[in-house]
Amino acid sequence: MTSPSLGDQSGASDVDQEKVEDEARAALHSRFPESGEQLDRYVAILRSKGIEWGLLGPREGDKLWSRHISNSLALVDSLANGIDLADVGSGSGLPGIPLAIVRPDIFVTLIDPLLRRVTFLTETLEELRLRNVRVERLRAEDCDEQFDVVTCRAVAPLEKLLRWTTPLFFPSGELLALKGSSAEREIAEASTLLSRSRMSATILEVRAAPDVEGTRAIRVVSKTN
Repeated sequence: MTSPSLGDQSGASDVDQEKVEDEARAALHSRFPESGEQLDRYVAILRSKGIEWGLLGPREGDKLWSRHISNSLALVDSLANGIDLADVGSGSGLPGIPLAIVRPDIFVTLIDPLLRRVTFLTETLEELRLRNVRVERLRAEDCDEQFDVVTCRAVAPLEKLLRWTTPLFFPSGELLALKGSSAEREIAEASTLLSRSRMSATILEVRAAPDVEGTRAIRVVSKTN
């Protein structure tokens, strides 16, 4: 029997990934039927302008539903009703924009220091006509507001995140940092800072919908909560 060529393998891989994307999109549309159209529009923006502006890598266009949107929406059930949420280092708007789309009851502040990213976020919000989101161009450590929840995705290790974001949620709020497989290691590395700051960290197993891949998040709160 003749082995498949590299080209054949690549073609099969592309077909497999397309199937994964279609299944993830269908699962998220089923979970959030009233938000499906806006999620589609946001994914289209990421696939075009997001990649063109360098906010996402060129290979990420085929993984937006299965990797980025499903990962962002994994936090949805961890959020209480009517909260104020800050998405730190928001970049292309992940996870803040997907969460704002499916949870119109919350108010989201997207925080990023880079003009290019802030311009992208502002134009995206205008195109999506989202009224429960605002954009702030500043570093997290320069923000003087407090929020019920601070989210972060692919920004920095937990110890560094805590140095930047603790004033934004401590003592009455919480940090929800999407971390995946590095969660235990990052908690261990931040243990001294957590203890000194009287904060505790736990790992949450989170999933946006039954038929999409789950992930893990680190939840940090004051020990008095």
